Amino acid sequence: MNDKFNFLKLKEKIQIYFEEGGSHAFDHTQRVYNMAIKLAKSQNVNIDIIKASALLHDIARLKEDNNEVKCHAETGAEMARTILKEMNFPADEIEKVCYAIKVHRQSKGINPETKEAKILQDADRLDALGAITIARMFSTGGKINRPIYKPNTPLGEINSRYNSASTIHGFHGKILKITPDSFHTEKAKKIAKKRYDFVVKFLKEFEAEWEGKR
Repeated sequence: MNDKFNFLKLKEKIQIYFEEGGSHAFDHTQRVYNMAIKLAKSQNVNIDIIKASALLHDIARLKEDNNEVKCHAETGAEMARTILKEMNFPADEIEKVCYAIKVHRQSKGINPETKEAKILQDADRLDALGAITIARMFSTGGKINRPIYKPNTPLGEINSRYNSASTIHGFHGKILKITPDSFHTEKAKKIAKKRYDFVVKFLKEFEAEWEGKR
């Protein structure tokens, strides 16, 4: 472990790459960072790679949202390489950080090969479940003026990314597909199970209230 590397300075340096609000503001990165460290405990992994990749995994997300780049993971890996070199991060670990960032998007169907990359992917996906994801989904919905719910539109009709017919459709089209058994680490699977069940319970309550049953 490189005790001399200043992760606090890295956090400060990358603030310019994040929007102030929304589902991918820096608070998302901070949660992923905290969760990645939690998942890494008792694991035979390089914690510096975990920390650096978690902090840098979404630095190109705003660029993708603004249609400046096609894939924030790939662009983010390139940006991370430059930043880490400038900050004198251990040279032999930089490519491992970049790899974890490049493959962190499970939606791309990528199965990470390293333990550090698996942990990053798990930590990032856990933030798409539970109470936090409910807040993130409705925050994004409000930002893009997406309807809360369109009960007359079949739930099976789902568009990609943010373009679902409604936020509730987005839950069914994306969030409920993040099943607990799709995570890599056993610790993440247990956390995912609790969060997944919470989302299912919320959706059932929402639909019952919408129909006036409760």
